[in-house]
Amino acid sequence: MRTARMLTGAALTMTALGLAGAPALAGDFGKLEVSPSPAQPGAMVTVNTTACGPDGSGTGDASAVGGPASFALKPTIRKESVIGQFTVPAKAKSGTYGIGVKCRNGKEATGDLMVGSGSGGASSSSPSTGASAGMMTTKPPKGGVKTGVGSTSENSGLTEIMAGAAVLATAAVGGTWFLRRRGGGGRI
Repeated sequence: MRTARMLTGAALTMTALGLAGAPALAGDFGKLEVSPSPAQPGAMVTVNTTACGPDGSGTGDASAVGGPASFALKPTIRKESVIGQFTVPAKAKSGTYGIGVKCRNGKEATGDLMVGSGSGGASSSSPSTGASAGMMTTKPPKGGVKTGVGSTSENSGLTEIMAGAAVLATAAVGGTWFLRRRGGGGRI
């Protein structure tokens, strides 16, 4: 009987720790550098990352901005990073878009591409003047980065969060009831 209580407690603890640790995995993305940003529609954009490792390679996804759903990233002269390019579609609207990379080694990297409106100057502005002012006028990004890998939290809303909380509360109440019931001198 004591063993059953210990096993139940251990199972509840492992479940709680497993659920608490899951959100940490969402932040396990490498950094993807995107330049120029902001970029104008029709501009060539270069992305690079060290997430793919030495002499690595990967595949990028710029479909969020209407660009290619797959473009290659290959090692650079520095060998610790990979680099790739794509063109921002001429019909791209101003805003911030998530660009993703999936490396051959299984790691992923994400970065933001800001698309400006109008012509000239925005991509050559210094960070202390026009580029920072351009950041304030853009809209925040919407949706998840389209890397080709599914996500359980992409469209999670209040309903899903409340359902998860209800499951955890039910498990806690059920575990407490079970332990109290079993702790009464061996009676069931």
